[in-house]
Amino acid sequence: MKKNRRKFLKQTVAAAGGLAVVPFQDIFVHRNTSKVENPIVGHGDFTYRVDKDWGIQDSSQFPVNDCHEMVLDKKNRIFMTTTHPKNNILIYDRSGKILDSWGTDYPGAHGLTIIEEGGEEFLFITDPETHKVCKTTINGKKLLEFSAPKEVKDYKEVNQFKPTETAVAPNGDIYIADGYGLDFIMQYDSKGNFIRHFGGKGKAENQFDCCHGITIDTRGGKAPTLLITSRTANCFKRFTLDGNHIETISLPSCYICRPVLKNDLLYFAVIVTKDWGTYDGMLAVLDQNNKVISMPGGSSPSYKNGLLEAPVYDQKTFLNPHDVCIDDDENIYIPQWNSGKTYPIKLHRV
Repeated sequence: MKKNRRKFLKQTVAAAGGLAVVPFQDIFVHRNTSKVENPIVGHGDFTYRVDKDWGIQDSSQFPVNDCHEMVLDKKNRIFMTTTHPKNNILIYDRSGKILDSWGTDYPGAHGLTIIEEGGEEFLFITDPETHKVCKTTINGKKLLEFSAPKEVKDYKEVNQFKPTETAVAPNGDIYIADGYGLDFIMQYDSKGNFIRHFGGKGKAENQFDCCHGITIDTRGGKAPTLLITSRTANCFKRFTLDGNHIETISLPSCYICRPVLKNDLLYFAVIVTKDWGTYDGMLAVLDQNNKVISMPGGSSPSYKNGLLEAPVYDQKTFLNPHDVCIDDDENIYIPQWNSGKTYPIKLHRV
């Protein structure tokens, strides 16, 4: 039904003057200007209207520095990590209104994972600055804390542990990606007992170069696997839940933050394509075969000899996007890193 509605709107707009890439409100609001305030980005059936005003707040009440990740709870509230010392968690509704904020213990608030246990939701927050990972209630009460694992002898000092992301398996096992540290993946049971570690920094198939993001992939009814970013190597690597390498998915020039799954599709933010010193980045949507089918904020995805050609930033949509959060209407919410303290952006699915 949603797809048919989007198709009808596209056809109707096209008939109204060949403006298939501009929604109704923009045809009239912007007809006498050369600037389109809410442009359409993306490719194929995955196009979106850009809303840069969606998350803007009073910075004296709800200031942000770097905004890193966002997750959606069962009540359709959107939780976001930010590194401002006044509040590490901002909670939005889907209209862009701030509902609440909390947290001053996570100055480097980075990765954010939401899980459900016994009908209750919990968060995992990673903080590479304080070298810890915390499991909390939805309101911020700390339940578990992880630091540099004493079981892994490579960690000579606590500050070598700089975790960036977590994932939780169907059986409750917790996986921590030390993306800014030694590039190991640590596996714990649901109580926090150490099970194993694997990976480490290197160029071998079973190693990483910045294991920045990690998720559990259960698409297609298959047995769950780990999908892990090797960001500087511009690829994903798939592993079994006990740490055996399965495959590598190469995405040239894409410095990938973390994989996010929705409706059997894979989404992620490409924070940089060329230069860390300037604004850059785009989003990517991949089909069930891990082929890129849309790149909002970038050039149309193109493959040559089976390999993705390096995408080109459109120079306007994003300022170093760091994550994606997708709601049930397939709208996308995007927090941004090193973006001049900007608030998150929303892409409305067309």
